[in-house]
Amino acid sequence: MQDIRRWVAHRRNTELVLVAFAWLIGVFGHAAAGLALTEEIPSGLPFYALALGALALAAHLAVRRFARHADPVILPVTVLLCGIGLVLMDRLDHSYAIRFPDNYQGLPVAPDQVIWTVIGVAVMIAVLILLKHHRVLQRYTYLGMAVSMVLLVLPAFFGADQFGAKRWISLGPMSVQPGEFVKVMICVFFASYLMANRDALALAGRKFMGLALPRGRNAGPVLLVWGVSLIVLFYERDLGTSLIFFGVFIVMLYIATERTSWVALGVLMAIGGSAAVAATQYHVKARIAAWLDPMSIYLPEDQRPPGVISDQLAQSLFAFGAGDLTGTGLGQGHSYLIGFAGRSDFIMATAAEELGLAGVTMILLCYVLLIWRGMSAAMKVTDPFGKLLAAGLSAVLALQVFVVAGGVSGLIPLTGKALPFLAQGGSSTVANFLLIGLLIKMSDAAGQASTLPEGNATILVPVITDSTAPPGSGSAAPAPGPGAAGPGAAGPQPTAPARAPRSRRRGPDGPPAGPTGPMSPRPPRG
Repeated sequence: MQDIRRWVAHRRNTELVLVAFAWLIGVFGHAAAGLALTEEIPSGLPFYALALGALALAAHLAVRRFARHADPVILPVTVLLCGIGLVLMDRLDHSYAIRFPDNYQGLPVAPDQVIWTVIGVAVMIAVLILLKHHRVLQRYTYLGMAVSMVLLVLPAFFGADQFGAKRWISLGPMSVQPGEFVKVMICVFFASYLMANRDALALAGRKFMGLALPRGRNAGPVLLVWGVSLIVLFYERDLGTSLIFFGVFIVMLYIATERTSWVALGVLMAIGGSAAVAATQYHVKARIAAWLDPMSIYLPEDQRPPGVISDQLAQSLFAFGAGDLTGTGLGQGHSYLIGFAGRSDFIMATAAEELGLAGVTMILLCYVLLIWRGMSAAMKVTDPFGKLLAAGLSAVLALQVFVVAGGVSGLIPLTGKALPFLAQGGSSTVANFLLIGLLIKMSDAAGQASTLPEGNATILVPVITDSTAPPGSGSAAPAPGPGAAGPGAAGPQPTAPARAPRSRRRGPDGPPAGPTGPMSPRPPRG
């Protein structure tokens, strides 16, 4: 027990040191950008340092109190990405205000992002406090699915058309992007559904060109998800949400069934659906045309491909080229030439120009570290639902980073999604902090499982007992530990438990599971 306490304290102290280091990077980055832009320390540096430090400390104290066994790396990496994002947004605000005083693109985005970061941290802390165990989410599987579907298609009917896509819903003076929250809610449903139906989905049907296709009745959910993603792509013209929504289901389906045929089928369906929508939707077709030839924007208007009307991608590629290996330095680049860089996926181009290849690699490795730690929690947590949920949330983060980084670098067409924690976006920030809170909670469950004796990790999973059983009977009574009732112990000796009915199916550990099911703790072997 003493060793476990030291191990837990070491984890939390390591997290505190890493959080402090991430905070220092954000503070020094803000000072460096201010010196490059105005040749003096920014006047708001003390407030920025106190605000970021207070948020980071509050999040750490919440983890220390309510998720003591959690992974010590997830929170510091999140703080580091938030700090870098605020530095880049403030730097772009300053340049936009100077270079385009008569055509400034809206209000400064950095102060708004600070407010949304405070809200996001509050949501993450609420998850750590209120969510006692991640399996509680299974109670709301189909309710969450119904709400997710409504939120996902709502912008198609009531959304505001901004920049060619309908992904926002106006609520008074503010706008909300429901798709950002759906990506988290949908993972809960997928994890619960695949856990209950993975055996049926793993069965192979007919073979076509050497590929073992699933049975028809089991392919229904995949076709449904595919159809919903096409609706989102067709009516809302939101390529990023559609790719993430369908991609995360295919990834979780492969993890649950271990069948590559699902991945191949999903890729073919995604390509076919995207091609069909691109042929009918002008906005999607224009993005593909700009991706195929971004420099055609500088041709005479009568020689451009139809739909190429923005130079954002071309300027982004110039920024990547100007950054070289180490970058021009914070505040010394020209990424303000990219329209809306601070509030879109093009903030990655700002990082590429001013931090160089080394800085972009560091940022991408931070995301890789978050994804790796999420997948590590998925492998260590003891119940199938938690494994699929942690893997799905990690896949959501990976897919969002891929579609953003791939779009601004010219690898794939632009999607318009915000880079998690780095770009401005209220809905994106809050939803991503919700995702991080769930990952921390599941890594806490995985950490608790690793501290238990071998073979007893399943006692962390809640067991539903019969309320009519007498006290001390059934699986509700804890099994006596070794030596608790030896020959010399006082009081009546416990009687041997009745033998459970034999089952034809034996588990890998030898004896069949007891009457409470395979998720219940096994009785100690005698």
